[in-house]
Amino acid sequence: MKVGLAHLGVIAYIIASSALVLAFPQSVLAFLCFEASLLVIYHASVDQTTKFCLGGIVLLVLLPLLGSINGYYLEIAIQAGIFGLLNLGFVAFYAIGAYLWAIFGSPQANHFLPGNLFPLSSVWFFPFLLLGVGVGALTGALLGLPVLRLRGDYLAVVTLGFAEVVRALVNNFDKPINITNGPKGITPIEKPPLFFQPLLEFLGFSVNPSTLYPFYFYFIVLFIVMLTVLVARRLEESRIGRAWKAIREDEIAAAAMGIPVVRMKLLGLAVGASFASAVGVLFAAKQVFINPESFTFMESIGVLAMVILGGMGSIPGAILGATGVTILNLQLLKGLSLWLNSVRQSGIVLSIPLFGDFTLSQIPAQFEPAKYERMVFGLILILMMMFRPQGVLPPRQKRGH
Repeated sequence: MKVGLAHLGVIAYIIASSALVLAFPQSVLAFLCFEASLLVIYHASVDQTTKFCLGGIVLLVLLPLLGSINGYYLEIAIQAGIFGLLNLGFVAFYAIGAYLWAIFGSPQANHFLPGNLFPLSSVWFFPFLLLGVGVGALTGALLGLPVLRLRGDYLAVVTLGFAEVVRALVNNFDKPINITNGPKGITPIEKPPLFFQPLLEFLGFSVNPSTLYPFYFYFIVLFIVMLTVLVARRLEESRIGRAWKAIREDEIAAAAMGIPVVRMKLLGLAVGASFASAVGVLFAAKQVFINPESFTFMESIGVLAMVILGGMGSIPGAILGATGVTILNLQLLKGLSLWLNSVRQSGIVLSIPLFGDFTLSQIPAQFEPAKYERMVFGLILILMMMFRPQGVLPPRQKRGH
């Protein structure tokens, strides 16, 4: 009976939160309630099959449906999926993947390669997605070679530094040979092909590509996230995953047990970098324009806030952290700033006792919440370290460990 009630409770919450978004499509609170349905499913006392089915309904049916009402929901989901695949310092590999496709998927490569063969056709996007995996793995392993003796905070500093090195390189690789176009950035970048559009037209659906692409990118991101989660789960249960855990807990003890520490560290860096590089290819295709400012130090700090908020070493935690920080940054802070601007422009005059009249147009622009993104990230890090250092959804400890 308890299991039946749990099923009904989860279904009722999904229906109620979806109805709330339909009734108030512009409400941030309503969308947050709907997003929380994934957490409700994750923590519900129901079997795994039911969780997969309900999660599939939310992600494959309801979210795209709500995204057709308010396209901003799809944008948030895509951004959350992209950042959920990153880790601290891996913004460098994210940039490498993005520039890999941006250079060859735009006319930029004509500046240093003969033949006027570029941009490559959009069908090359998917091969470049796989190429991004290989390039990311190779650069991750190359970075790992000189820093294998480092661990913990020192390794984090090196990866953050590498991210800044990559950003500086792409910012200056416009001379003497123009490879990255420097601070001007690269545009236009080819998007993936709409191979299913002829089928839609055959069925009688004439849909503008600008309307199709948000849904297309959402499902590509969702597929990559699901594939990454599957790979991560399989690795976690494998000998490689157990070796990584042993190295994380005590590297000396792991080496004494016969674990090839050097090889496992290089493999770990290569796997993480490959995910980041692949999603960088996707990011470039989605944005159509990239420049070095797309990969600043703040991007790494934002990813750090996501990891700390969700829980380090936890896949659900990474997804929760990425979603929470993305909604906070893209919707809450910017939404509050827009509201403050509308209040300033209203010209309303308040009569405050002891202070006299105050015109709302006098509110300084410096009070806009969007300008305090760095402070908000800092507060997240401080509060989580003080009150819940393991994160909101820490990795579950298995029985017997």
